[in-house]
Amino acid sequence: MRNTSHHLLLLVSFAAFLGFPGGAVAGSPEPRPPTKEERARYPWLSADRSIRPLAEAIPPPSGYTRVAVEDGSFGAWLRGLPLRPEGSPVQDFGGQDILAGDHAALTAVAELDVGSANLQQCADSIIRLHAEWQWSRGQKERIAYRFTSGDLASWTRYAAGDRARVSGSKVSWVKSGPVDGSRASFRAYLDLVFTYAGTLSLASERQRPKRGDLRPGDFFVLGGSPGHAVLVLDVARNAKGERVALLGQGFIPAQDFHVLSPGEDGPWFSLEGEEVATPFWKPFPWSALRRFQEPR
Repeated sequence: MRNTSHHLLLLVSFAAFLGFPGGAVAGSPEPRPPTKEERARYPWLSADRSIRPLAEAIPPPSGYTRVAVEDGSFGAWLRGLPLRPEGSPVQDFGGQDILAGDHAALTAVAELDVGSANLQQCADSIIRLHAEWQWSRGQKERIAYRFTSGDLASWTRYAAGDRARVSGSKVSWVKSGPVDGSRASFRAYLDLVFTYAGTLSLASERQRPKRGDLRPGDFFVLGGSPGHAVLVLDVARNAKGERVALLGQGFIPAQDFHVLSPGEDGPWFSLEGEEVATPFWKPFPWSALRRFQEPR
């Protein structure tokens, strides 16, 4: 259920998007090693990386303040998402530059590994971040995502040694692997999910918040072959009640998760229109807004 047939077309769309000189944020803090607490909250981080927490690196526009989020929520966790030094390019899973660091549609690149295979694409990047949030807060029994077939793949089942056998749209689970709850096993589980989940499975999420209820951690998704999805990383509001959002994405081919910019007015996207337009895909209607539902 991977959708790679449009790989070349999408690469061309990257090259074709020309515009203003970059989405960099003035006054961004100097990158620094992650703290012990940050390495616990973002457990893929290594001590030798240089990072900038998202909320420190990207202030709200003048006249806007960040909306309140619950302590421990996905949205609160995303505000600390570690970013690479300013000017970092977006690279694909093979280490090739795919988007220049000064590109008009790019604000920042997350310090998040992609893996060595063409798996962690747009929907997968959102799943990855959500799963890492659950892992970091010790809620591993809640890490579960649906394949495009509708079958639920839970981390606890995988860690217990169950493995999915997929034949067409039929999925069965067989105890054929070791009992292993390690980080390495967790990454292998995520690669399994990335293989058989995608925009179609994300689009089937039952929680469909209304426009006025949008919050950090929600996402827009248009299911298809391929479809596309972007994650709402943060939301800010002004005194008039007007809202703007930071949006992030992975893409095809598998590549660094990155914070988008609408161009010279970046890095925040207006939420006041009837659609939310992003640089590399058709506009998302509000009916495309989704929220992860806790597994039963």
